[in-house]
Amino acid sequence: MGLGRILVRTFADFALPPRCPVCGVTVEENHEFCLMCWQQLEFLAGPCCIQCGEPFAFERSPESKCGQCLAKPPHLDGVHAVVRYGDVSAKIIIRLKYGGRLGIAELIAGHLHRLVAEGDPADMIVPVPLHRSRLWSRGFNQSVLIAEALGRRMARDVSHNLLIRKRPTPPLKKMNNAERFQTVKDVFDVTAKGRSLLSGKKIVLVDDVYTSGSTANACARILKAGGAQKVTLLCWARVCHSVE
Repeated sequence: MGLGRILVRTFADFALPPRCPVCGVTVEENHEFCLMCWQQLEFLAGPCCIQCGEPFAFERSPESKCGQCLAKPPHLDGVHAVVRYGDVSAKIIIRLKYGGRLGIAELIAGHLHRLVAEGDPADMIVPVPLHRSRLWSRGFNQSVLIAEALGRRMARDVSHNLLIRKRPTPPLKKMNNAERFQTVKDVFDVTAKGRSLLSGKKIVLVDDVYTSGSTANACARILKAGGAQKVTLLCWARVCHSVE
């Protein structure tokens, strides 16, 4: 989507009456869902793995980890998603990434802020980067937009150029977990300036969707190698399997 179309769509978002970001019906306030779409979203709450955030099928101790994290601990220190990934939650991301509905970043950030309101304070917020070729074709990075909106709410700095994607990668959606891991294994790096800022810091990593965790964990690994003390992921939606 070109910059001109994005600007027109952004202006329309402010000029027209508030609409549900999923179905488009008129609602009372900006960044609000209609009742029907709200009821179709499955907000994540209750028992989950303390490290990867995978929901448990049954009640567990708050400190419990799933079998996968016990067998192969991820680099992430926590994953917090607003909703389970599904048809309706996916439409939110599609509207933002491909429909140019940039105001949706504010909606997502509002929900993410509630996830961290009582958690550990972050020293800085880092969006998952796009490669420059993808950024040029799309015109923006949705994770940056969400991170900036979250940063305003948390009064925290957003580090746009601390973490970089060194080369483009093919779409991961048709790959299995092992293929995803290999594809993104050495894709990310921390800039020289970033290494001077990371030492001992608690980082909130921001992305739109958590699928297998390969991308977020690749980012967390390099951030910790650069000196970060803790890396926690915040995202709008995640694929869930509900382990026992």
